Amino acid sequence: MAPCSLLPGPFRRPALAVLAACAAAMVVLGLLFAGQKHAGWLDAAMDDRIQSALDQYPVVLRFLFQAGHPVPVSLMTAVLVLACAMTRRWLGAVLAAVAVPAASALTEFALKPLVDRTMLGALSLPSGEATGVFALATACAVLLVNPPGHRVPGSVRLLLAVAAGLAASAVAVAMVAQAAHYFTDTVAGAAIGIGVVLACALTLDALASRRRPGPAVRPSPGA
Repeated sequence: MAPCSLLPGPFRRPALAVLAACAAAMVVLGLLFAGQKHAGWLDAAMDDRIQSALDQYPVVLRFLFQAGHPVPVSLMTAVLVLACAMTRRWLGAVLAAVAVPAASALTEFALKPLVDRTMLGALSLPSGEATGVFALATACAVLLVNPPGHRVPGSVRLLLAVAAGLAASAVAVAMVAQAAHYFTDTVAGAAIGIGVVLACALTLDALASRRRPGPAVRPSPGA
């Protein structure tokens, strides 16, 4: 049986547009804050507002802060991979297993040293936590686009995808509220997480389509 596409035809152009926007956002933020050791004007405006608005919720912020760390994200990714494997959705399993770690590795080992923006002496842009949670949320959203059998109604799948995005956003906001990252660090992390997953999904679909056999050609009656 041919594998089910991650992103059917109507979704591919929007996915490419979002991918391009994510790449552009990362380039712009990287150029703006390369080598800087202080908050930019947008950070100065947003960070104080976020921190003052949420400082009365320390327990919730600590929970969200911890949820964005590598170990919880890795465990949630492993659960997603296992769920895909149990339902024999192999493209989805590969997407989660490859894209989420790849996004985090790209942030930690390539982009952070390249941009060289620091906060309290540590490399900060893009935020590794924001990268991880947005990559995981985007992987979940992609898997909800075209599930085998479409047993779950479209409205429910949309709500689940939105919930995943809101959860990732809450973790990013908690990073700013806890003064662990600048606002623009989390925006860059979100761009990397979303962009890498979409790039992987489009690539896997392209590779899978090449391996699918074409329709059988029936010989004509007079042959």
